[in-house]
Amino acid sequence: MKQVRRKIIHCDCDCFYASVEMRDNPNLREVPLAIGGKADQRGVIATCNYTARGFGVRSAMPTSQAIKRCPELVVMRPNMEKYRIASRQILEIYRDYTDLVEPLSLDEAYLDVSQSSRLRGSATRIAEEIRQRIVEQVGITVSAGVAPNKFLAKIASDWNKPNGLYVILPEQVDEFVQQLQVDRLFGVGKVTANKLHQLGIQTCHDLRNWSLPDLLHQFGKLGASLYSLCRGIDERQVIASSERKSVSIEETYTQDLRRFEDCIAELPVLYASLEKQVQRTATSQHIQKLNIKLRFNDFKQTTVECKANTLSQQKFADLLKIGYQRKQLPVRLIGLGISVHDKTDDEQLKLFE
Repeated sequence: MKQVRRKIIHCDCDCFYASVEMRDNPNLREVPLAIGGKADQRGVIATCNYTARGFGVRSAMPTSQAIKRCPELVVMRPNMEKYRIASRQILEIYRDYTDLVEPLSLDEAYLDVSQSSRLRGSATRIAEEIRQRIVEQVGITVSAGVAPNKFLAKIASDWNKPNGLYVILPEQVDEFVQQLQVDRLFGVGKVTANKLHQLGIQTCHDLRNWSLPDLLHQFGKLGASLYSLCRGIDERQVIASSERKSVSIEETYTQDLRRFEDCIAELPVLYASLEKQVQRTATSQHIQKLNIKLRFNDFKQTTVECKANTLSQQKFADLLKIGYQRKQLPVRLIGLGISVHDKTDDEQLKLFE
């Protein structure tokens, strides 16, 4: 039986939150715009338009720093319900072409169109039509990458941003990957990138000179992934899923919580907020773990989790104590969250019990 050639599309909305706001208020299109928290409340930038990026404003940057770089920056609070509506509209468009849609976030998704009969099975034409429909029906732009696997499709979607399309054909994979900087490889963060550079590895061409045993010795399990990716190999499947995997809330404090007692005093309010989120998302029957996140005043972060099948303020208090004792520094952010079971898996387990 002839193996089907994989055709993967990665779609990524261009500065999604900002694009939705500019769609609804055209006056914002010509000004530097950012969506995020207030500068005087230690807010951070969630996203910004390309005008703001020209001033050096970036996602995850403290709002106060962004305003220093761009004094004329317009900062708007996020309107998450508006963004969710736009995201649902976009997902409906994707699912007109394939059932194999894997959302990564509100503004990003993989599509496997290997078996799609739309537009004579051309992944490139499908990507073009999807982008055009999103402009017409949702009013924002999307960049897309087309490639034989998820790794390359995601890189391709970023190649011609904003509002671009880039295609990597199977016969182009080897040449494309060889010149790719190792910083672009899936799973390579700053620490790993620095280690690779120290070893004299800048590109995938350099990385191919290393054997699998040597990479495993240097990088553990990641070494196997590096060995495959630098050759353009990625066997990960596009997994269609609409199941929620987690629910969380967090609070960034205007004034540092200087002692553990100050942190524990905030717990009832945070817990009540999480309870409301769990109730709203109907996930109380699917809790698998509880977790807590702390960010200290040195901007270092720690997380602690435990297994649980129900909410418990006392367990969150225990996790908070463990997390705080790791550094015992003033705290600027506390987050509470849960991990949830896949409901389908739960139903299958009950069937075979």
